[in-house]
Order: sequence, then structure tokens, then C-alpha cells
Amino acid sequence: MGAAEASASQTEGRWDGRPVTLYYKPGDSDEGGLAVAEGYQVYPETKWKRIPSKHIMACVPVQDMSAKDDYHFLFVQVNPNAEGDSKASPVVFKSAVLTNPPQGLSMDYVAPRQGENCWELRQHPAAVQPTFHVIVSTASGTGLAAEVWNRLVKPTLEHMKLDEAKHYALHYTDSESSVSEFTRDTLLPQANLGVYQSVLLMSGDGGVVDVVNTLLSGNRSQNYRKPNIAIMPLGTGNALAHSACITEDDTYGVKTWLRGGPRELPLFCARFSPGARLLVNEAREETRLHEQDGVPTAHGAVVCSWGLHAGLVADSDTVEFRKFGVDRFKMAAQEALFPSDGTLPHIYRGRVSILRAAKKDWQTVRQGEHAYVLATLCSQLEKGFTISPDTKPLDGKLRLVHFGPTTGEQTMSIMSRAYHGGQHVEDDNVGYEEIDALRIDFEEDDARWRRVCIDGKIIRVERGGWVEVRCGQKGVVDLIV
Repeated sequence: MGAAEASASQTEGRWDGRPVTLYYKPGDSDEGGLAVAEGYQVYPETKWKRIPSKHIMACVPVQDMSAKDDYHFLFVQVNPNAEGDSKASPVVFKSAVLTNPPQGLSMDYVAPRQGENCWELRQHPAAVQPTFHVIVSTASGTGLAAEVWNRLVKPTLEHMKLDEAKHYALHYTDSESSVSEFTRDTLLPQANLGVYQSVLLMSGDGGVVDVVNTLLSGNRSQNYRKPNIAIMPLGTGNALAHSACITEDDTYGVKTWLRGGPRELPLFCARFSPGARLLVNEAREETRLHEQDGVPTAHGAVVCSWGLHAGLVADSDTVEFRKFGVDRFKMAAQEALFPSDGTLPHIYRGRVSILRAAKKDWQTVRQGEHAYVLATLCSQLEKGFTISPDTKPLDGKLRLVHFGPTTGEQTMSIMSRAYHGGQHVEDDNVGYEEIDALRIDFEEDDARWRRVCIDGKIIRVERGGWVEVRCGQKGVVDLIV
């Protein structure tokens, strides 16, 4: 019997009062999880119902001394309606009361009851108004947030006997600025009073960057207390969730919210030339950036890019493209890499300079002609797309990936290797290293080639303008991981 098999355990118990045999095998492999068979007699032909470990959210004791062997077992189940309905929640909430569950199950999935890992202690216990906020970002990704709220999150909160208005505040977004307005009007004032606050953010990376930038653009008092954010990966790329290992199970971040603990979210600071503008409303409008010391500034937790990546994000940032999910980037790439007029992909022109660790002098990269320039704090930009294989979760290290002009076929070959554990960085044509800072001085006449991507937001720089990115920005939120 192997070590994994030796740690498996079986008990006779009950499932919602019915006599059952419970078999638990720990681990995140396909074989890990809980198996349930009706009755106490088990035969070779017995049919088992399996709940994979990736579907299990928690197994916590029932608060009733007369039922000391009973546990609330919370898990998700694949939604059978999701296959034919792209707007349906992929999973739904399920629960059962287990009597006498295998000890390994209750130990592996118990929700912490004390210390910083207990979700109940991540908000202010004596607050008159709720300090736990749920934000449903209705337009993120393919628009699943509202259904995931109804079929997964809301039932979870109801099972835990948490009531809206009394225990939490529910916020639906209705515009691109909704998260920023919530942060400005609610999160920041309470944080400045030293109030513990917790946010369950049903959004993509853009929601996180909205919170961060609004907090950093406001005045923070000496009493400022960092809010904590638990993210549910409902955007398009969900780079932050993938890189922080929140998506390693199928609970859409609920397991992490219940059982995880806070870690400061590393940030970078991007400073721009005076004419830089944030593009909004599918690039039909532009708005000024917040200024720090008179300099337009944006902060990010994921990526700052120029070239192919920024162009793909910008060109596919429409309602029509978003309905295709992550495939929107591949669709936009077709025209960028294989222009319909038969020409080669655009050669981006500008001076790219980097500042290496412990160095004082800036070093020039690739002498003015570029195809792909991307600085990131994350390992993955989408599930399985490992852009920076050396990056560890929340390690705070800024790494640069870059390559020069190529054909469309060569670019496809390079980027496809990122889906194989980040093998693209082994290509001789690809530069990859840790840096302290990145600066780009743009030498493009057409505004289309002067677009910069900051965590999914697109900023257009004026002719002759520049951007400078530095890591080490002091964090203003904790991420639950």
C-alpha cells in the first residue's frame, strides 16, 4: 500500500441522515476527494458517488452539542445547464450534513476558527454597518458574475446564516467606474478610521486595479488599515488569481475566501508623460490619469506592456469581443500578426531602457525596434499561459519579457511555448530577466502604436511621450490566498 493510499480513510456515517459509507483520499489529484456509497455494506459492484477534492469548499462542525459528530460539508457541483448556456454559472452550491466523516476530511477542510486565516476576523466585529462587501462586477469577462452570485456565493452565505445589510453589503456594478466609486466613497473612508474591512470581489484583474488606484490616489491617514480582498476569477485572463494559485480548485475562489489568509499584494508604479490619457468606453473617450507630484500615475499588480500584448488587449476590449472570453485575444492576434494587406506585423519603434537590481545606470534594450515588451509581477497571464516561469506567488519581483520584430509565424511559435510551462523564455530571440525599472520613450507617429496596457486598462501616450515603471510600491491591500 503506497503512502497516498495509506493516508486514505473510510468510515460508516450518515449523509443528511441516510446511512452511508464514506471514503476519503487526500490530495489534489483526480483520485483525491470524497466517495459516498449508500449503506454500510460495500461490495466490488457498489456504486460510489465521487466529490473531487477540487470541488470541496469546507467541512466544519455543526454548532450543536447534541450533534457533536455532525459536520457541514460544503462543495460545488458542475452545473448541467452551463454546457448549453454560456451565461449560466459553471458550478452550483451544494451542501450536506455528514455524520462521522473521515478524520482526514474534517482536518483538511475545516475553516479556521481563530487567527488571521479566519474569514470572520477579516472584518470589524463591532461595526454598526457591514464591513464585509460583495462586489458583483456584471460586465467582467463573459458576464457570469451575477449568475455565479445567485448559484454559488449567495447560497454559501445563506448556509452560513449571513444576512444582507446585517452581515454584508451587496454591490452590483453598473459602469466602468463603479468599483472606483465604491472604493472612494466606502472603502477608503472606513480604512482611514482604522476599520477592518473585507471585500469579496467577483471580477477580473481590472477590479483589483480599480481598488488599488483609487486607494493610492486618495489621502490615507495614520490610522489607515489595509482592506483585504478575496478575488473570484470572473474576468477574461484572471492573471492575478491564476498566479496566486486561487484557481487550483473549481470553487471559483470561495474555498480560498473561507480558508485562506492575508498577504500584502505587491504593486508597481507607472509614471507617464503629461499627455497620457486613460481610454474608456471602448476607446471612444479618454480621461486624465491621477497625478502624483504633478506626474500622471497608474499602479498595477499584474502587467505593464507595450507592443503586441497591449495591442491585443486594446483591440479586443469591446462588448462584442468580450463574449468570446479568453479567445478574444486569439481573434485579435489574427489581424495583428497576419495583416490582411499581406504585410509583416508592425515594428514598434521607441527607446526601451531597463534598470537592473543594484545598478545605477540605465541599459538600452534592442536598439529601437520591438515587437513585444512586457513587465510583470505575475507568472501567468491566463490559465496555462506562463509568461514568467521564475515568478513565485506574490514575490514582488518585476520581470521583463521582450523580443524584437519577427514574422507572424515566428511570433506564434514563440508565444505558443508559453503554454508549455514558459518554455518561450528559453528561445534565443527572447529576453527574460528580473529588473527594478523599465522606461519606454515612444518614437511612433500613429497613436495606435503608443498604447500601454496596465492590468487590462489601456493608456494612450502622446507623441514623443514616455512611461517609466518601477517595482516596490508599498501595498495598500492584502490579498486572501
